[in-house]
Amino acid sequence: MAISAAQPSAQQSRPGLKRDIGFVGLIWASEGSIIGSGWLFGAQGALATAGPAAIISWVIGGVAITILALTHAELGGMYPVSGGTARFPHYAFGGAAGASFGWFSWLQAATVAPIEVLAMITYGQHYSFGHGWLVTKNGQHVLTGSGIVVAVVLMAAITAINFLSIRLLARTNSVATWWKVGIPLLTIFVLAIAQFHGSNFTAADGFNPYGAKGILGAVSTSGIIFALLGFEQADQLAGESSNPKRDIPRAVIGSIVIGAIIYILLQVVFLAALPADQVKGTWATAAFTTLTGPFAQVATLASLGWLATILYLDAIISPGGTGLIYITGSSRVSYGLSRNGYVPSVFERTNRRGVPWVGLIAAFVIGCVCFLPFPSWRSLVGLITSASVLMYAGAPLSLGVFRNRLPAAHRPYRLPGATWLSPLAFVVANLLILWSGWDTDWKLGIAILIGYVILIGNRVFKLNPITPQLDLRAAQWLPVYLVGMGLIVYLSDFGPLKHPWFPLWWDILAVAVFSLIIYFWAMAVALPADRIQTMIDQVVVPEEATLQP
Repeated sequence: MAISAAQPSAQQSRPGLKRDIGFVGLIWASEGSIIGSGWLFGAQGALATAGPAAIISWVIGGVAITILALTHAELGGMYPVSGGTARFPHYAFGGAAGASFGWFSWLQAATVAPIEVLAMITYGQHYSFGHGWLVTKNGQHVLTGSGIVVAVVLMAAITAINFLSIRLLARTNSVATWWKVGIPLLTIFVLAIAQFHGSNFTAADGFNPYGAKGILGAVSTSGIIFALLGFEQADQLAGESSNPKRDIPRAVIGSIVIGAIIYILLQVVFLAALPADQVKGTWATAAFTTLTGPFAQVATLASLGWLATILYLDAIISPGGTGLIYITGSSRVSYGLSRNGYVPSVFERTNRRGVPWVGLIAAFVIGCVCFLPFPSWRSLVGLITSASVLMYAGAPLSLGVFRNRLPAAHRPYRLPGATWLSPLAFVVANLLILWSGWDTDWKLGIAILIGYVILIGNRVFKLNPITPQLDLRAAQWLPVYLVGMGLIVYLSDFGPLKHPWFPLWWDILAVAVFSLIIYFWAMAVALPADRIQTMIDQVVVPEEATLQP
């Protein structure tokens, strides 16, 4: 079946996307996504999971995300198209793989906004009017009926702002991000000076009470990777960048470096600022684990009421800003999926401001649905983390293919050592999935199956005039990869078995070996160079033609 020319469908409203975002807008879009609710809860969750050794977990998470970000930097500069993370695998492996990674990308983007709303509501318990929004069940703060209503209203507000022009949205996000970066830095400075207890690093049951499993588990399950997510927003907005080939690589790399440094310092000062009565017993059960507004309540305990007031205000601005930009990103991902023919062409419709409004509505609806099965911040963070790293896994695979098939292609940013960094990045992504654990990964499997139902329905009912070729030969490794990773997690020390087939360290080795097999298998069966170039000419070139002189 031949590929139809990937031109905008007749249903698309003019004028289309506008290239109005500069470098500051791009880096702040990524940084604004990184500094969200993760900084409000990540240090608390990591400390409970790994003890003070959580500092090591943050370093591991920062290195892992940086490796993945480097592959995105080269790809974003090469092909500056809207919703890029959902489209790179399409050019490398064709329809079946492209549709799959596109769904992973959209699932990740659409579920971040509701978790940011949950963070806002959780900190909102500080105020008397918010006491009825949450109730404690099984150790988690979950939404009540009135809490769900408030959550839907907040989702509606975030979505409504996205109907503004992308230039105004980028400026609004840039202003919010200055605040979002400044407040964590202020918190680090003030807590480090006002209340720093060095003895806390060996308090409770010691510096590293849960060993390597605790350190590695904290990377994926306590919110560390979730906190560091967001660098890819510069890629998602590439189709609206005024100078994408120059600005996207710098925005991707710069945002993750800034974010990683801030989060590591936040973990240090949160641990050191805790009063002695908050760290008695064990790290997993100490009193600090019950704090609903961790940093704000620590500031209150340290007699820093003015800082607590600022932090409660930040609990609205930081998550709200991150939710805002992820709603933006999800609508651009669905726009990209439509241009590739995976979802109905209605998702390409834009209003007179160049905003893909159908994607915004879809993200709002899915976000509201998430409040039902995932009514607390921690219940949703694991799913988002796994979906994100699964999405990220498509970038190193695509980069490897482009380096092999299109070695002479123009690369504004050329990643040094890509020959070995690409397979390493793929291994890293799969290790993060392993450390997420079976309880999270089986839910991700269900979400993946739902996505395939949607993608098949679009094709069967011909809801998009573009019918991409499935290229099943080029994607033959994909089902083996998804099922194989699920089995390894199930049989590992992070699975449900009392006597795992792959104990700690052996499970890491199993993932590494399996990942390399899948990586080089994918390289061998990827699309030929002429086919890749044809698809790029059909979609990337027309979108680049909209670049302003």
